[in-house]
Parts: sequence; structure tokens; C-alpha cells
Amino acid sequence: MTLSISSGLLFLLLLSLFHFSTDALTSLSDVSALKAFKAAVKPNSIPPWSCLASWDFTTSDPCASPRRTHFTCGITCSSDSTRVTQVTLDPVGYSGHLTPLISRLTELLTLDLADNNFYGLIPSSISSLLNLKTLTLRSNSFSGSLPDSVTKLTSLESIDISHNSLTGSLPKTMNSLANLRQLDLSYNKLTGSIPRLPKNLIDIALKANSLSGLISKESFTESTQLEIVELAENSFTGTLGAWFFLLESIQQVDLANNTLTGLEVLPPTLTGENNLVAVELGFNQIIGTAPASFAAYPRLSSLSLRYNMLHGVIPSEYERSMTLRRLYLDGNFLTGKPPARFVRANAEVMGSLGNNCLRGCPGKAKMCAPSQKPFSICKQAYGGKPKS
Repeated sequence: MTLSISSGLLFLLLLSLFHFSTDALTSLSDVSALKAFKAAVKPNSIPPWSCLASWDFTTSDPCASPRRTHFTCGITCSSDSTRVTQVTLDPVGYSGHLTPLISRLTELLTLDLADNNFYGLIPSSISSLLNLKTLTLRSNSFSGSLPDSVTKLTSLESIDISHNSLTGSLPKTMNSLANLRQLDLSYNKLTGSIPRLPKNLIDIALKANSLSGLISKESFTESTQLEIVELAENSFTGTLGAWFFLLESIQQVDLANNTLTGLEVLPPTLTGENNLVAVELGFNQIIGTAPASFAAYPRLSSLSLRYNMLHGVIPSEYERSMTLRRLYLDGNFLTGKPPARFVRANAEVMGSLGNNCLRGCPGKAKMCAPSQKPFSICKQAYGGKPKS
């Protein structure tokens, strides 16, 4: 009887081993890549309830179903359960580096490690992930430069490596990413200028870096679908040319907190064809007058030129604009009387005309706050000498 029970248990054990071996469907190269990936993460940063904690290679195949106790999350596999197509980690504070062996996951479509504590270099071997469409490494501590090899990933549609510590310049061949639609490298330490951008790019965010130099037309020539441009909090200089606001698909522009000194604006060539909605150019060093041509943009609803060095009067065209709902011109040296439409009790335009050199700006009007500059400062700004 004892022998019979023992034989039965042995049979069940062998059967379970046989069952596991037949369920081992995942490509060996993918399994080795996943093992290396987990090994590069510090064990003490893996909570027992997290996705990585469930990656147990001793008893389970990563792509085998059902996933009740092992590989419960973090990866997605192909329909035939042979290849890993997504690695999407939970944001629990994993700490470690990204292994170069990630390159073995050649069918990977999505790599998302956002909101963790990965550090070190982004491996250049990532260029082997030729099917990759989404690369999200947001809010980690990656350092070093963005590898030039990334530009070989011509299937990429989205890159988000914002909120890291990347340094160096952007790859010169960024325009080879023909399918890229979204690029976010904000809040890093990138330097240099903007290279030629991809032709299908819709949204670019490079704010809060140390990029510098002129904003060149050549960088944007191919990007005919560009809608959103966020370049605030950098060190761009010189004059922003009229070509910029005439980009074919442009809608939202944020260039606040740079060192721009000039601004050229022409009215759109075809009435109704321009989609520009919002312009933020505050906290630069722009001289000259407030461009009246902004009022000719048929969909412009928000305009900020605050805290520059603008002189002259507020263009009457601004008052006549029927689309403008948000106007910030505070912190300049604008003179004359404020447009009546902006300072009346039931004004539908919000914003500020304060801290200028305007005359007769009603103290009760919200648009007139904060108060105007002292007369002595305004006189000096216009070439006079302040009274003693």
C-alpha cells in the first residue's frame, strides 16, 4: 500500500514536470532577457506584492497561461505565447539599471518603466528593438546622453524620457525617426541646439533643460504636422522668426523663461487656415512693440507676453479680436490708455496689464493688477531722466 502511494506521488510529480516542459513556450532569448532584466534590479527594491516579485522563472514560463500566481503582471506576450511584446512595470520604486540584454526582446512593442528609480545609462543596444513603438522611461534617474542608436528605432511612435538626468545634446539624426509622433525629454540637463525634427512629429516637449542658441527654421522644416511645441525654461536666444507661427499645423507654443530678444509676427497667409490657439512668451527679454499681427490669427484665444521689455501702446487690434480670452501683458513698459474692453466691469477677457506705464488703468479692474510702474522708472525707460 505504501509503495503504491509513493509510486502515485512520483507519477504525479513527473506528470507536473512534463506539463511544465510542454508549456514552456516563451522564446529562450526572451526568457534570458527577462532574467537579466530582473537581476539588474536591486532585490530590496522589489516589494513582495509587485509585478517583478511574481516573475518566478523556476516554476513558470513567462508566457504560459493562466497566470494565477506567477508573472501576474509586467509583461504581455504575443498571441501564440512565444514572444514578449510589452514590458510595463508598476510604479513601486524599483531601483537598478537597465540591462543591455534588453536587446534580446526583439519583438518588444512597448517598454514602460515610468515612475521608478532606474539609474545609469540607457544602453545603446536598445537599437536592436526594431519593432519598438513606445519607449517610456519617465521619472527615473537615467543619466548620460540619449544614445544616437535610438534613432535607428524607426518604428517608434512615442518617446517619453522626461524627469531624468540626461545630459549632452540631442542626436543629430532625430529626423530619421519617421513614425515618431510624440517626444518628451523635459526636465533633464540637455544642452546644445534643436536638430532637424521628424516629419510626422505632433507634440514636442523639451522644457526645463539647458538648450541654447537660435530657434532655427531648419530644425522645423520637415515637421509639417507639429501642433504642440513646449520649449520653456531653456536658454534660447535671438529673434523668433515670423515663420514659426506660420507652421502649417501649429496650435500651442510655450517659449516662456528663455532669453529671446526679438519677435517677428506676420498675419496668416490664408484667413481661417491657421490653427494657432495659445502663445506663451513670458519672461524673456523681448524688445520692441507688442505685435499687432497676433490679432489676425483667427483662433488665438490665449496670448502671454508678460515680463519682457516691450514699449509702445497696446495694439487696438487686440481689443477688436473676438477670439482672445486670455491676455497677459504685465511686467513691460507699455504706455497709453488701456483698451476699454479689457478694463470694464464685465470684461470677458482675463489676464493682466499691470506693472506697465499705462495711464488711467482703473484700480478696481482685475486686468489692472498689479499697479503700474512708478513714473520715474517709466520716464527713464523712454529715454528721460527720472525726477530726483
